[in-house]
Amino acid sequence: MARGFYTFLIAQFLSAIADNALLFACIALLSTLNAPEWHVPFLKETFVVSYIILAPFVGSFADALPKGRVMFISNGIKFFGCVLALLGVPPLYAYAIVGIGAAAYSPAKYGILTEMLPSNQLIKANAWVEGTTVSAIILGPVLGSTIAADNPYFGIAIIAVVYLLAAFFNHFIPKVPIDHKVAQRSLTFLIRDFWHAFTTLWKDTQGQVALAVTTLFWGAGATLQFVILQWAKEVLGMDQQAATVLIAILAIGIAVGSVGASMFVKLEEAVKVLPSGILMGFLVVSMIFVDTREVAAVVLFCIGVLAGYFLVPLNSLLQHRGHILLGAGHSIAVQNFNENIGILLLLGIYTFMVHQNLPINFIIIIFGIFVSVSMAVIYQLYLKHTRANAA
Repeated sequence: MARGFYTFLIAQFLSAIADNALLFACIALLSTLNAPEWHVPFLKETFVVSYIILAPFVGSFADALPKGRVMFISNGIKFFGCVLALLGVPPLYAYAIVGIGAAAYSPAKYGILTEMLPSNQLIKANAWVEGTTVSAIILGPVLGSTIAADNPYFGIAIIAVVYLLAAFFNHFIPKVPIDHKVAQRSLTFLIRDFWHAFTTLWKDTQGQVALAVTTLFWGAGATLQFVILQWAKEVLGMDQQAATVLIAILAIGIAVGSVGASMFVKLEEAVKVLPSGILMGFLVVSMIFVDTREVAAVVLFCIGVLAGYFLVPLNSLLQHRGHILLGAGHSIAVQNFNENIGILLLLGIYTFMVHQNLPINFIIIIFGIFVSVSMAVIYQLYLKHTRANAA
C-alpha cells in the first residue's frame, strides 16, 4: 500500500468510531430529556439531510483541496457539533451540525483511495476501510451507550476529544495531486456540474447497478439498526446497552463478508454478488421466528456476512467507474446523495410506522421483503441490459 494509507486508516477509524458512538450518546440524551419515541429514528434523519442538501457542493470541495485537509476541516465541524450539544443545544440540532461535517468528509474519505492507489488495489483497500468502519460500528455503539449511560453529556465530551484526535492524524496524511479541480465556483455552475455527474453515473451501465444497490443497502442498513434496537427491546427483552451487542455482531458479520469479497471477488465480476443481497432480505424476514438471544446473534451474523460480501465489490466498482468518468470527489458526492435519499426515505417510512405503533414483526416482514424484491429487480434489469448490449 502507498505511503500515508495507514495514517489515513487510523484517522478514518477514529472519526468513524466517534460518529457511531455519538449516535448512541445522543439517543441516551434524548431518553434523559424524555423525548418522544419517534425522535430516535428521526435523529438519524437530521444527520443525513446534510448529505442531500450539500451533495452539489461537497464533491467539488473534496476535489478542489488535498483530501487530507478536507477531512481535517470536516472533523473540526463534527467537534463543533459536539460542543453545541454540551452547551445545551437540542440533540436533533447539534447532531445535524455533525452531519454537515460528515457530508463533507465522505467524498474525501473514499475519493482519496482512487488517487492514492492503483485500481487493482481498490478492493483490498476498500476491505481495509470497511474493516475499520465495521470495527467502529462494532465498538462505537457499545462505547457510546457505555460512556453515556450515567451522564450523556460526559459521553459527548469524550467523543469530542476523539474527533480532535482524528483531525490530528488527518493533518499528517500526505498530499496527493488535486484531481478534476472544478473550473468555476459559482452556485449555478456547481449545481449544473453536480447534475452532470449525477446523470453521467446513472447512464453508465455498471455505475447504474452499483448506485442502485449501494443506495438500497445504506437505506436498509440505517433502518435495520433501529429495527434491531426496537426488536431487541420488545421481543428479546434487552435494554439499549445490551442491544448494541447485537448490532456489533451484525457488524462483525459485515467484516467477515468484506474480507471474503476481497479474497474471492474481482472488480470486473462485482455484479455477480447481487444474489447474496436477495438472500439477505429473506434472512431479515426470518427474524420474526427468533425469540432467543443466541439464535438472534447467529441470524444477524449471517445477515452481516451477506451484506459485506456484496457491498465491498459494488462500492469498489462504483468508485472505479466514478473516478474514470468524473473524478473521485464528484463520484462519491453523487453516491452519498443517492444513498442518503435512500436512508431518508426508508427511515422516514420506519419513523412513520413507529409513530403509528405498528408491531415490530410486521415492520420486519415489510422491510425484508422490500430488500429481496428490490435486489431481484435490479439484478434482472442489469442482466436484461447486458444481454441487449451483447446482441
